Amino acid sequence: MIEGLRKGDEAAFRYLVDTYQDRVYNTAMGIVQSAEDAEDVAQEVFIQVFRSIGAFKAESKLSTWIYRITTTRSLDLLRSRKSKKRFGFIQRLLGENNEPVQEIPDFNHPGIQLDRKENAARLFKVIGKLPENQKIAFTLHKLEDLSYQEVSDVMGTTVAAVESLMHRAKQNLRKLLENEND
Repeated sequence: MIEGLRKGDEAAFRYLVDTYQDRVYNTAMGIVQSAEDAEDVAQEVFIQVFRSIGAFKAESKLSTWIYRITTTRSLDLLRSRKSKKRFGFIQRLLGENNEPVQEIPDFNHPGIQLDRKENAARLFKVIGKLPENQKIAFTLHKLEDLSYQEVSDVMGTTVAAVESLMHRAKQNLRKLLENEND
């Protein structure tokens, strides 16, 4: 498939998209928490993969490389939004008393085993409040079901660092969920 992509083979690209589109979308969704933005990120990821497949050195798995591009693109989107529209964006997202105006969209995420949509929306709301590295580690490990080793490969860090990020993410999620109930 990689050789086909390097030659510009349309069938290889179609196969790549079919194989990875759900993973890319779900990872982006876990980070950007907007269906429209996740779709935009996914499109950008596949364009970047197609354009830069020649630079792929196969030092890691193709999926690791794609996850890395997805997390980078997702974070780039969040950063650009923050810098461009810091106040207007927040006012549109938040209504009175800083309650979210937008709801988490319906989507089928294989990593979510929650019975009800409201629990999923609540979980995604608090995941969105985690620090960036914790959010990425949690999304990749818990929602995308990657091993700690795979998460460390994607994030370019050690397994011990991922374990630490996951521990802090779980602690923070517990606190955030408890504070929501108060």
